[in-house]
Amino acid sequence: MEPIVNKVAESGIISLDLEAFFPKEKIMVFDLKDYLFMELILKEKDFRAALLTTDWEKYRDSYVALTCSADAIIPMWANMLVTVYLTPLAKGVYFGTEAYVKEQLLLSTLDLIQGVDYTDQRVVVKGCGEVPVPASAYVKITSILKPFAKSIMYGEPCSTVPLYKKK
Repeated sequence: MEPIVNKVAESGIISLDLEAFFPKEKIMVFDLKDYLFMELILKEKDFRAALLTTDWEKYRDSYVALTCSADAIIPMWANMLVTVYLTPLAKGVYFGTEAYVKEQLLLSTLDLIQGVDYTDQRVVVKGCGEVPVPASAYVKITSILKPFAKSIMYGEPCSTVPLYKKK
């Protein structure tokens, strides 16, 4: 009987799972809605007073998504003022939803990848997983790999969609 050969393992294909690059750090949401009068209006005096009594310590060492989930017009200075309070404690403050912050942190992590490390390599970017990966991450990794990789594929090593092959 012939031994079973793992052709995928022998192929030399490098598999990149973009899920592994998602941030592990905690992301907290600061929702301005909670500081609005009737969830509609920001009253400057009340807002400033409320910020003085806010427990800012809970945001320490977290990434913060600064957002407003209410359909209200928020003056730009309000976002800036909250950021003044958060920056000494938080790892980073982003304007947008928690999903947006996760995406930005993912893209920042992908920026750290050295394309030269994949010179003349066959790379498959994993496509299916537990956590949905935004399209922006697939675009980013492709732009990082293309100048260096021998080939870029999408999917699983056993079933790929070829995207690029160096000539």
